[in-house]
Amino acid sequence: MFDTLLFEAVALAIFIPGSAALFDQPVDHMGVIGIASATIATVWNFVFNMGFDRAMLRLRGSVEKTMAIRVAHTFLFEAGLVVMLIPLIAWYLGIGLWAALVMDLAIVTFYLVYGFLFNLAYDRIFPIATLGAPRGA
Repeated sequence: MFDTLLFEAVALAIFIPGSAALFDQPVDHMGVIGIASATIATVWNFVFNMGFDRAMLRLRGSVEKTMAIRVAHTFLFEAGLVVMLIPLIAWYLGIGLWAALVMDLAIVTFYLVYGFLFNLAYDRIFPIATLGAPRGA
């Protein structure tokens, strides 16, 4: 839970002023977009993963994912999120769907890079104890 809250707090602290400057939008507008996007992504993540796993159980009898299934899972999750966010971004900022798509693709790219770097740093700062290592060692 701590890692999730830290992930979102740091992401928004970077995203809001950075996207306001990049897209020449007011900081408060990009704050709304950032917070709404993070909230929608969190809810979508829960709903999508539950549905995806249920579909896998029904179709394959297992939730075990091959590399190809993981790639499809990631693509479908992101595609669903993009479809949900584009109209919201376009409406809230009063921009066209194409501009909203470009903005959303930039957001996705930011979160992919940020997520990789955040998790790399988090694992180094807060390492998980090796399984089987003696306590106190």
